Amino acid sequence: MPPHEGCNMRPELGAFWQALAAHGSRVALSNGSRTLTYAELLVEVEQRTAQLTGLQAQRVALCLDNSIEWVLWDLALLFSERVCVPVPDFFSDRQKVHVLDSAGVDTLIGGPSVLASRCGFVGCGLDIAQRALTAVPVLPDGTQKITYTSGTTGQPRGVCLDDGVQLAVAQSLLQATGACASDRHLCVLPLATLLENIAGIYTPLLAGARIELRGMTDIGLQGASGLDLPRLLGHVLTIAPSSLILVPQLLMALVSAAERGMALPPSLRFVAVGGGRVAPQLLQRADALGLPVFEGYGLSECASVVCLNTPQHRRIGAVGRPLPHLQISLALDGEVLVRGARMLGYLGDAALKNDWLATGDLGHFEEGFLVLHGRKKHQFITAYGRNVNPEWVEAELTQQAPIAQAWVHGEALPGNLAVLVLRDAALSDAEVAAVVARVNVGLPDYARVQHWRRADHAFSPANGFATTNGRLRRTALWAHYEGQFAVPPVTH
Repeated sequence: MPPHEGCNMRPELGAFWQALAAHGSRVALSNGSRTLTYAELLVEVEQRTAQLTGLQAQRVALCLDNSIEWVLWDLALLFSERVCVPVPDFFSDRQKVHVLDSAGVDTLIGGPSVLASRCGFVGCGLDIAQRALTAVPVLPDGTQKITYTSGTTGQPRGVCLDDGVQLAVAQSLLQATGACASDRHLCVLPLATLLENIAGIYTPLLAGARIELRGMTDIGLQGASGLDLPRLLGHVLTIAPSSLILVPQLLMALVSAAERGMALPPSLRFVAVGGGRVAPQLLQRADALGLPVFEGYGLSECASVVCLNTPQHRRIGAVGRPLPHLQISLALDGEVLVRGARMLGYLGDAALKNDWLATGDLGHFEEGFLVLHGRKKHQFITAYGRNVNPEWVEAELTQQAPIAQAWVHGEALPGNLAVLVLRDAALSDAEVAAVVARVNVGLPDYARVQHWRRADHAFSPANGFATTNGRLRRTALWAHYEGQFAVPPVTH
């Protein structure tokens, strides 16, 4: 019986529950040592729902590693229509505190005790802590999940989503990918990432598939950009999944390993890649290996996936066709607009009124396939799918006395680059490195500077590297310095 039966469960939630119940004795979740059938999963969800009710929990943060427990708590919050706030482990401590406070979280599941005590939480059970709040931020009506962007500025921004849009995306992906009960999906990305949460959990569950869950360190991922490739490949070979969701840098590592002779399981049927620009050459290399790779495009504000290439409709260089639950149009300047799948609003802002959501991305259509050009703003997306506003990192660097100017670049790269204008040219490389390291300590790992070099000259209007009001000319800087960085490959 659904945990919300008799309490006017929303139709889409009721349909999701019935779909899970219909899969009965099939294995739903596995962590290598424990498995849960669909019937057992629903019993576990009911138990957690009762626990949440007993605690009078309203807004619940998940600070758990990828695990069966993460999925069970997420589903309990979904079916009981409580607010779920996933907290990415790759956020800095300051960002995690911001998430908990800005969302008005009253219940914390998992997470280090230091973080809990710092935010006023008191333990009330195994891995559960609560706090009393005198006031909570107002949320748009219908908010069920608040997913935080990886932070294009110093603090991540909360995107408020209802349950309907999340399940609509999952249902569209079920149709587009051809997911079925015989599938086995291996979660590689953090479940706190909306893409893996919806495409890697809800869609396989709808299909009756088996989901394999391993802790992030166990599977070979550390933070937002650390990768132990042999460990990851070992799990892929052992588990033999039919589907994976990867960011571009992980796909690059997989393809490079296969080109060196590393065997890949023939079970792979659908490898989705997104979260950042994918070079057409990389997709061509994957094709040559027989890897079934399909590029997609999405954003948190649209509850993840918006477009996707599929086995029936695929074009290298395009991010795919729009999913069936939404519409896409282009503004006069080429900005991509989405209708039919969008957030309720940003946390702290007024609810959205316009049906069309402006994505900030520029593109055009080719025979129904969306081709992206880039973003209207300066933010870049790293090869690990993390959004970074370079002005934020540059400001942190130039707050250090030795650095007069800084330019940061990381589009589609595994490590961010910086060109620094120093106030004293006599500073040694070791002294400059120490300054950069000091800045990095205060940044989440996806925003840190991994490689730097001294500028040839100060950035000025005279050399074309800055405007008259001091704004950097980023295209000119990249054209000048691109060849001067010898970026080492990811350690395999």
